[in-house]
Amino acid sequence: MKIKNAEMEDDINRVTNMLMLDYSENKKIDQLMPYTHPDKETVISLIRHLMILVYPGYYRNKVYHGYTRRTNVQMILEDVVYNLIQQIKMVLPYLKDNKDLDDEALTKKAKKLTFAYLEKLPAIRAYTETDVQAAYDGDPAAFNKDEIIFSYPGLYATLVNRLAHGLYELGVPILPRMMTEIAHNMTGIDIHPGATIGKYFFIDHGTGIVIGETTVIGDNVKIYQGVTLGALSTKGGQSLKNVKRHPTIGDNVTIYAGASILGGETVIGEGSVIGGSCFITTSIPPHARVSIKNQELSINYPKSDADDAAEPKDVPLDNRWFYMI
Repeated sequence: MKIKNAEMEDDINRVTNMLMLDYSENKKIDQLMPYTHPDKETVISLIRHLMILVYPGYYRNKVYHGYTRRTNVQMILEDVVYNLIQQIKMVLPYLKDNKDLDDEALTKKAKKLTFAYLEKLPAIRAYTETDVQAAYDGDPAAFNKDEIIFSYPGLYATLVNRLAHGLYELGVPILPRMMTEIAHNMTGIDIHPGATIGKYFFIDHGTGIVIGETTVIGDNVKIYQGVTLGALSTKGGQSLKNVKRHPTIGDNVTIYAGASILGGETVIGEGSVIGGSCFITTSIPPHARVSIKNQELSINYPKSDADDAAEPKDVPLDNRWFYMI
């Protein structure tokens, strides 16, 4: 049955009136200020352009392919500078010290932060070079380094974290977390921009990894899918802000799939290996090997109809199964 246009318009007007009435209650989510809030699509574009600057031989804006590398870099930088200044300017008023700054002062501060950030790019590139090498050295399935750069989610998530961490170190709010959550959405790897990560870091497979804000990771660390480097408890909420809540991982540590290492006082000593599914809330000495005792394996084979008929009907089903983690 066709809905008449007049009926449709009446329904749309009715729902519009309902929403406008609801908006008038001034909920936090009703702050409709598109020109004073950061824009997610712009942040995604910034990540893409920053990746071109990090990997000039792999990612490029195809419009610029006829120019020299210097010209390409300058053109991309112009775009990054303009958008980054605008986005930083939008988020600076979230900080108490900036609430009363006028437009000119905010622009000046955003420009200063933008160029301080861009000056970090050579150091970020140096760390990324070591991450690519660590992935190649640590994964026999890697065909070559090109494959790693183009396709490994762990490398992408780590690079976005390094890019976001640079802004985080400068005290820029909101934007760093937006960047890492974009990478989280794409890769299933959740790294807070506050986490400090050393050189030669390799995430293998990666899905389900969580690395908390105050985590510190040394050099030559390798972690597998499902690893959590988290806090023991967040019941304190905002009272725990700026408190070391997440573990410290020493150099040359390997953490296998599904392990959880929790707590700000927890330190994993240099050269240790943490086995899969371990749950750790206390420090581990250097060069230790941590594992869970092997679980019993129980296999229930298919039975014939005759076997089923002979089996007592009052045997609890649970007695024939063994729970395994």
